Amino acid sequence: MGGFFGVASKQDCVFDLFFGIDYHSHLGTRRGGMAVYGENGFDRSIHNIENAPFRTKFDKDMQEMKGNFGIGCISDYEPQPLIVQSHHGTYAITTVSKINNMKEIAKNLFENGHSHFLEMSGGDINATELVASLINQKENLIEGICYALDQIDGSLSLLLMNQAGVYAARDKYGRTPIAIGKKEDAFCAAFESFSYKNLGYTDYKELGPGEVIVMTDKGCKTLVDPNHEMKICTFLWVYYGYPSSSYEGVSVEQMRYNCGANMAKRDHVKPDIVAGVPDSGIAHAIGYANESGIPFSRPFIKYTPTWPRSFMPTIQSQRNLIAKMKLLAVEDLIRDKSLLLIDDSIVRGTQLGETTEFLYKSGAKEVHIRPACPPLLYGCKYLNFSRSSSELDLITSRVIERLEGGDVTDEALREYADPESEKYERMVEEIRKELNFTSLRFNRLDDMLDAVGIDKCKLCTYCWDGRE
Repeated sequence: MGGFFGVASKQDCVFDLFFGIDYHSHLGTRRGGMAVYGENGFDRSIHNIENAPFRTKFDKDMQEMKGNFGIGCISDYEPQPLIVQSHHGTYAITTVSKINNMKEIAKNLFENGHSHFLEMSGGDINATELVASLINQKENLIEGICYALDQIDGSLSLLLMNQAGVYAARDKYGRTPIAIGKKEDAFCAAFESFSYKNLGYTDYKELGPGEVIVMTDKGCKTLVDPNHEMKICTFLWVYYGYPSSSYEGVSVEQMRYNCGANMAKRDHVKPDIVAGVPDSGIAHAIGYANESGIPFSRPFIKYTPTWPRSFMPTIQSQRNLIAKMKLLAVEDLIRDKSLLLIDDSIVRGTQLGETTEFLYKSGAKEVHIRPACPPLLYGCKYLNFSRSSSELDLITSRVIERLEGGDVTDEALREYADPESEKYERMVEEIRKELNFTSLRFNRLDDMLDAVGIDKCKLCTYCWDGRE
């Protein structure tokens, strides 16, 4: 997906910028970037982080860059931040986005006199460059930012930096978060609010949907008031968010405890131990164990010293192999045991199927699988959860197509999304058999939303029920 961090400070901001960006490394694996503005104007650095952590690649840059304003990112796709010269003056920009109507926007820009875009490898347009082109369509910078937010089909949050300060704009439906932190003579903006806590910042505010602000060392000013409607991604709590994260005042770790507890209340199996798939399944499993009274255990451990998350190939078969190699069995906790295993979700099913086989080979007697969210029936249109994957990569899509004998109607999909329907039960049973689980029970949508604890109309549930 991706994450970003920005600073406006009376003092040099590079130390805060460097570590603030690094704290977003769990959100992306391909590119990292920093840009600063100071006495010598703009300076920028972008590196490939596929085979090394952000800190390793940018350590030298941190020693050499200087500035009072800075923005940077961890990106799963496009190189950024970009430095742009326009009639607004020179500015740097970074985005977290998923733009579904990129071709249409590019076509309209060409028809209105835009000359070209620089192609990335594979022939795609850099999404951040496209957003900058939209901003440049308007005479006023703030009007341009609002225009860009409005033109995007999908989601867009951004940071923009010029000589006047650091601007932040949250997606118009608030699908991704932006938190503002404050300390003496400095403000910062971040995707993850925990990223600034160890740097001495305290919580100042969370931007509302569509809100645009500008930060300097002296203050944080709202330039465009927030919208009332919000559809923040629920998967932020279930999977994306780091355990110490908090969105809309709701702790990720606490939500996962609540989620696991709600799952336990509906379950009937009595395994010997409850375990979570490292890392995002662990908190869900703790919540389940605390509610059920069944002991929590760690029957396998993720080996991270030489397998950082940044080392994840883009080819899916290689990703599956690396994920498998990271897991080490604690066979004394597996042999002759009945295990209940919680993962954040089942997407393709490949990795969880291999994990189950791995547990059986290590001596497990039973493996009961409990995904912490409902079956994923629709490919996400709003976040880059699986940018290169079609909906048929979802195990649910493959199973449903098989059960339906070909074409799947919207009406049929709605039935498969209903946990009280016969079609739902058939789908779950087919997935269980295909992946060789002893039993399979997905979390219910209503229980998962209850675990978040904010107004359900403010949460996006598209990938589970297809509702916009």
